Amino acid sequence: MRTSVKNLLNSATALDSVELAGWVRTRRDSKEFSFMELNDGSCLKGIQVIIDLGTPGSEEVGKMNTGAAVKVAGELLESPGQGQSWEVRATEVELVGGVPDDFPLQKKGHTPEFLRSIAHLRPRTNLYGATFRMRSRLAYAVHRFFNERDFTYVHTPVITTSDCEGAGEMFQVTTNDAGQAEEDFFGKKSYLTVSGQLEAETFACALSNVYTFGPTFRAENSNTSRHASEFWMIEPEMAFCNLEGDMDLAEDFIQFLVKDVLENNEGDLEIFAKFVDKGLRQRLEGLVGGGFERMSYTEAVEQLIVSGQKFDYPVQWGANLQSEHERYLCEEVVKGPLTVYNYPKSIKPFYMRANDDGKTVTAMDVLVPGVGEIIGGSQREERYDLLKAEMEANDLSLKNYGWYLDLRKYGTVPHAGFGAGFERLLMYVTGMQNIRDVIPFARTPGNCEF
Repeated sequence: MRTSVKNLLNSATALDSVELAGWVRTRRDSKEFSFMELNDGSCLKGIQVIIDLGTPGSEEVGKMNTGAAVKVAGELLESPGQGQSWEVRATEVELVGGVPDDFPLQKKGHTPEFLRSIAHLRPRTNLYGATFRMRSRLAYAVHRFFNERDFTYVHTPVITTSDCEGAGEMFQVTTNDAGQAEEDFFGKKSYLTVSGQLEAETFACALSNVYTFGPTFRAENSNTSRHASEFWMIEPEMAFCNLEGDMDLAEDFIQFLVKDVLENNEGDLEIFAKFVDKGLRQRLEGLVGGGFERMSYTEAVEQLIVSGQKFDYPVQWGANLQSEHERYLCEEVVKGPLTVYNYPKSIKPFYMRANDDGKTVTAMDVLVPGVGEIIGGSQREERYDLLKAEMEANDLSLKNYGWYLDLRKYGTVPHAGFGAGFERLLMYVTGMQNIRDVIPFARTPGNCEF
């Protein structure tokens, strides 16, 4: 049975017989031996394979260039060299798949822009291999967090007729090039979902604590480093929960994920801390070791105004906080993570619970240094008459959203939830600055390759 490079490097003892396979990172030859670094993607580091040029299969060593796929049988021995404990002395090698001279990932630096153009090959690089292993581990930690708290995982639909955000920036799903919606596949206009929240609320009002974790889509013509047309969202919903409980869970969630990354990164964090963000580890350890500050939106605006700082976007009560504002609050005002709550009603979606002041809603955003907003949530409006009035004010069809109103008609309860962008979480724990670099195949305006 083939053994992974990770398990070989973590072996407690030498082994008389091992089999491994992977891709050549580097190779250097002497008169009698070839020294090859082999990596199979199981961890950041490769393992050195020493091939006696009389070994069976060694006649093809000259073709085992960077990128070639190779199988090796041999013995695991202690390595006399610095930087690794083990090496493999080959007893047999096999060239599985060679590479021509035009293999684009030679041993040199490559720009992120270039690597995005060959997204089918970039996982073979150290940085992107680490990125997508980190993505896998973080997804596992998400499920572990909610399972340990007795949440039920719900698969909400990807195709929907509901617009959760009310912005209308949705991809339409159709089998017709033209024609009436009534003649289309579902007999009405349907879209790719922007959020699983509304459907998750139906399950929270039956199972109490639920969460979704799946792809979401927004047809927003935005080419920023933080936006993509297809991305993954984590969305818990809790019955019998208010804004305070919502903020508590969101903050615990962030700390849990960051702690998991610090403790279970298999060395991948090293490459981000060395080449992407030299202050990464310190920032992550600071978040785990400290608490979250909290302030109202009104207090946040006051802090920004009295700072005297010149921002690209003007600060005024009633306007959305921009990324520059959020980062200033985290990095300069509280010097750490921050939760802002009670936002103006006019800038938030229809489903958020109205506060008694008539001006604000029970919304909250969790902000972190280096990124800004990483989670957005609210207590949901559970009062039938108030929600109905808000839906009418937003020109939402009571016929189409009748099922949502029914939750407030039949056994309504206070409930709350939030949405966390999975890619933004990844950007935070890796220090990567562009969302296109933490998702396997980016979907952005004008780009739908692979």
